[in-house]
Amino acid sequence: MVISMFFYTYVLKSIKDNKLYIGWTTDIDKRLDMHKNGAVLATKNRRPLELIYFEACRSKPKAIEREKQLKTGFGRAYLKRRI
Repeated sequence: MVISMFFYTYVLKSIKDNKLYIGWTTDIDKRLDMHKNGAVLATKNRRPLELIYFEACRSKPKAIEREKQLKTGFGRAYLKRRI
């Protein structure tokens, strides 16, 4: 039996200020609950939040690399075109 592990790069949009938060995680459901419940300092005061985009990666370094890419001007332009 093969257990596949994914790493997720995700984008949240604040309903309050319309700004984006970009992060990565191994457990997207748990991480979204943390954001929703105010357990993440960076988004605590920007709630409510909406998941608007995510990607699954096969490795942690790839997920972190993708997070960094999406935080650049080119990455944000890519997101605007995708969403």
